[in-house]
Amino acid sequence: MEKVLVTGGGGFIGKALVGELVKRGIAVAVVGRNPYPELTALGVECYQGDIRDLTFLERVMEGRDTVFHAAAKAGIWGPREEYYSINLTGTVNVLTACRRKGVRQLVYTSTPSVVFDQSSMEGADETAPYARTPLCHYAASKILAEKEVLGAQSNNLNTIALRPHLVWGPGDHHLVPRLLERGRNRTLKIVGNGTNRVDIAYIDNVVHAHILAADHLHAGGCGAGQAFFIGQDEPVLLWSWINELFARMNIAPITANVPFILASVAGLGLEILHTMLRSRQEPKMTRFVAHQLAKSHWFCHNKAKQLLGYHQQVATAEGMDRLTSWLQQTGAGK
Repeated sequence: MEKVLVTGGGGFIGKALVGELVKRGIAVAVVGRNPYPELTALGVECYQGDIRDLTFLERVMEGRDTVFHAAAKAGIWGPREEYYSINLTGTVNVLTACRRKGVRQLVYTSTPSVVFDQSSMEGADETAPYARTPLCHYAASKILAEKEVLGAQSNNLNTIALRPHLVWGPGDHHLVPRLLERGRNRTLKIVGNGTNRVDIAYIDNVVHAHILAADHLHAGGCGAGQAFFIGQDEPVLLWSWINELFARMNIAPITANVPFILASVAGLGLEILHTMLRSRQEPKMTRFVAHQLAKSHWFCHNKAKQLLGYHQQVATAEGMDRLTSWLQQTGAGK
């Protein structure tokens, strides 16, 4: 791995991955929607463009040996066409450009949401089928995109899909700050009985998994064409983990509770209302969020350990220390 392109290089995972690749002396180029002066200062080539533009992708992939495809439209609300054009069409374009420009290795950042089908998942492995009834455009579009990535495996293009869950840590400007905002505003409630366990993935561990996957492909490993769950060694009790974070940030713990069925019905109603109004503002509750907050969803990582050599580099307790220190130093959680 010598000349690498990272799509979505300005995002949380992408930026952390770029930083590690630069430390290793690898020549890195980034594709993103905005200019990234902090990456340019590291010697990274930054190309501003859209993964839905195939001609642009072919130009920037010239001479690359590896692509990390982390670009995606995330979130759980927005026009269907945006999710599908970015997450699916954009991914097909990345694959096409790789083939046309002779890129031999591609690591795709997927999500466990591709298999979450409204029931609790406890220790599920990669044999779990894709969700038949995904509850948001993000999950539905990522299912189709992952299928394209794994189906593209060939003698000329090796692919792997990684499924990190609830990525967190320093540099996160979305998940954790959003939790903290809702905690301070007292707009967050425990959904269900509060005993659900979930996988989380500290950012350094996610970066480590991506590099292992690329090295595995370059070595001709047997994991090519397959998906892998990535996370901490043990799942966490979701609401205990959130309340520990809140305690460290001097936010009152969440104790109020709403029954799952009530949250789910309210989510459906708000989805219908926002759709009728053509509102781009995310509803305060959706069915997908209700399920994510109430159900258990944690996965077996044995396959990643056995085939990729994955082991967490940062334990959950240490990660929490690093996260709270970063939040306090930067004010990112205010």
